Amino acid sequence: MNRRSFIKLAGGGVITAAGAGGVGYLAIRSAAEAPDTAVAAWSEPKNESDVRRFALSYAILAPNPHNMQPWIADLNTPEFIKLRLDPSRLLPATDPLGRQILMGAGGFLELLSMAAKERGRRVEIELFPDGPPGERLDGRLFAQARLVPDAQAQRDPLFRQTLRRRTDRRAYDPARAPYQTDVQALFAALEGLPVSFGLAGGAGGPPSDAAKLAAIRAIAREAWRIELTTETAMMESIRLLRIGGREIDLHRDGIAITSTMLYLLTKAGLFDRTEFPAPTSAATTSQISDFDAVTASTPAYLWIVTKGNSRDQQIAAGRAYARVNLAGTALGLAMHPNQQSLQEYPEMAMPYRTIHALLDAPSPDFTVQMLARTGYLPTSVAAAPPAPRRGLAAHLAS
Repeated sequence: MNRRSFIKLAGGGVITAAGAGGVGYLAIRSAAEAPDTAVAAWSEPKNESDVRRFALSYAILAPNPHNMQPWIADLNTPEFIKLRLDPSRLLPATDPLGRQILMGAGGFLELLSMAAKERGRRVEIELFPDGPPGERLDGRLFAQARLVPDAQAQRDPLFRQTLRRRTDRRAYDPARAPYQTDVQALFAALEGLPVSFGLAGGAGGPPSDAAKLAAIRAIAREAWRIELTTETAMMESIRLLRIGGREIDLHRDGIAITSTMLYLLTKAGLFDRTEFPAPTSAATTSQISDFDAVTASTPAYLWIVTKGNSRDQQIAAGRAYARVNLAGTALGLAMHPNQQSLQEYPEMAMPYRTIHALLDAPSPDFTVQMLARTGYLPTSVAAAPPAPRRGLAAHLAS
């Protein structure tokens, strides 16, 4: 029989894929969705007397690659938070140098600082107190933060957006580009940080923006194709798929998949996560087609550049993106990092060189640390749900 017309569930019984409906379908749809427990960390922490725990409750919501949440916080020294990376939560295939992981750590530190100010503390941060890591990340401290009472600590207005911030991978409204006032607000959010900011596709931008936007789209599509057809990179992502509510709630990290069809295929044993999909397979070509459509809908791209690529600069770039993301949330803008062309594994060398040249940031003197889609959702589309988070307790050292 045709697998597209029926799916045999692992527990027995047959569901017609095209015609599933009624109570049975609703139960399956519910089982595929992320449960409330998986996103409970996005609720405002209540009755948290320890300001360090309060601040960490927000810091763990920082954007980070593949939702790995690799942070470990040690609270054993009063007033201090010592922060390490969990070596088991790195991405050696797609992020071999750990640059993107450290950007996530930078976002973590930015939200930590914002939250501490809400409780009248300033955060004194020492990066890499034991020295910066070499070419590969390890389990050494990436930061030591001291929370100091400070009556002059000014609350950051962007903090109000922390629980609303999302990464939205869906199609945007191609007819609604960010306004120039939006671009100015995004730029203003980076004041004082040692980064450069750019955006192509904003309403009222220069005529050259159209050509640059088309070129960025082409590079993004090619980089996505390369990642999907490179076995080590693709399998790293496949192993991090969390399909259906039970898996999502069990792990609360990785790539959450709530597709009813993929959930049913998984239950039926028809989706093998140990096998690399052939580049010509329907699984691969459909993902390429879907990404092409999403890319075509994108009215603008933003980027963040540093002069150099030190570990401190990677942290700074992560702090910058966290602020841009929050500022965009306040403006009603959706954002979605498209980091594939910035990754440092060999198969991505050509897109890497091309995007750096296009954005007037020739490597190695400059590094494009972030490339992200941005725009408005269609008016009939609701905001995306929050990504799963493991919760504060999972990040505390024993």
